[in-house]
Amino acid sequence: MNVRPLLAVWAGLMALLALTVGASFLPLGATMPLVSYTIAAAKAALVLWFFMEMRGDSGVQRIALGAAFFALTLLFIMLASDNVTRGFGENLGV
Repeated sequence: MNVRPLLAVWAGLMALLALTVGASFLPLGATMPLVSYTIAAAKAALVLWFFMEMRGDSGVQRIALGAAFFALTLLFIMLASDNVTRGFGENLGV
C-alpha cells in the first residue's frame, strides 16, 4: 500500500480542520452554518473516497452511498425548517 497519498489526504484534513477553527473566529453571521457545512462535507468526502476506499467500489455501492447522503440531507433540511418555523421562545420552553 502506498502511504504517500494517505499522508496527503491526512494533511488536507488537517488543513480543513485549521480552516474550520479559523472560520469559527470570523464574524460571518448567517453564513457561518453554510461555511461550516461546506468544510464538513469536504472532510467527509475525503474520508469516504480515500480512507473508506469508495473510489474502488462498484456503481451499486456508490448509488447506495448517494441515497444515504440524500436521506441525511433531507433530514437536516426538515430539522432546519422545523427550527425556522417555530418561535424562539417556544424552543426554550418559555
